[in-house]
Amino acid sequence: MSIRLSIEALEVLDAIDREGSFSAAAESLHRVPSAITYTIRTLEDDLGIQLFDRSGHKARLTEAGNELLREGRHLLKAASELECRVRRVATGVETDLSITISDILKLEPLYDILERFYLQDFGTRVRLSREVYGGSWDALISNRADISIGAPGEGPSGGGYTTRLLGTMEFVFAVSPHHPLAAAPEPLSNFDIQQHRSVSAADSSRNLPPKTSGILDGQDTLSVPDIPSKTLAQIKGLGVGYLPRKLAEYHESRGELLIRQVAEPKPDVVAYIAWRSNGGKAQQWLLQELEKISMEDFLLGQSTPI
Repeated sequence: MSIRLSIEALEVLDAIDREGSFSAAAESLHRVPSAITYTIRTLEDDLGIQLFDRSGHKARLTEAGNELLREGRHLLKAASELECRVRRVATGVETDLSITISDILKLEPLYDILERFYLQDFGTRVRLSREVYGGSWDALISNRADISIGAPGEGPSGGGYTTRLLGTMEFVFAVSPHHPLAAAPEPLSNFDIQQHRSVSAADSSRNLPPKTSGILDGQDTLSVPDIPSKTLAQIKGLGVGYLPRKLAEYHESRGELLIRQVAEPKPDVVAYIAWRSNGGKAQQWLLQELEKISMEDFLLGQSTPI
């Protein structure tokens, strides 16, 4: 089956509507009027419909012609965007770039970078996502992300990516001021903690085995989507658990949480910025900007609402 519509014919139809006449359209397209008339006649014959009502002094689009033009403009825009995207690919600039950031980190520093990124006019479409715990690595190796910010611990085997140390995250044990453990003698033992429900941010891995942290054997667990949800659950007294120190201290200053000393503290977590090794110019620019941002800048705190 042959395709009766062409980008050229749609451009002619669009020009006639914009310029108001066949002759004006010819002038704007740098063509002779007879070529414009021929293109429209051929299109009408191919489609078997009349696009213009020629009964009056001035040709006007029929209902079918208006519908073709309305939908055709979407095709013209898509064709123009495709042409630009292909040219960008030829110059080593990605058409799309996916960035994931750990739920423990705030978005503001990344938004500041993206504000400068769009001024570079790469034309690259950016997609942001949140991942929890090992999901930061999972998104990278399963091609859901080109850059992963805040990926915790050592990455999985297999390669195909590069890493740079972002920093370490310190965790503290936090409870609601109304929780029974708020008044228990310190340091809290594992036995003390085990008697109470833990709140856990569920690992968002889809392919890698999901991980858990800070949960004791036999302990009741409330699983929530991310760190902000976990924080709110602990403020409400639904359970206890470890939170990034900066975040816990902020809510402690508001009287919403208490930081409690424990006999066996959770080790600090090392976090990385990781990226796929086959990136283009847009990714390289973003990585250079990310080198200017420290872990402290990214950590959740007062500026991030719960």
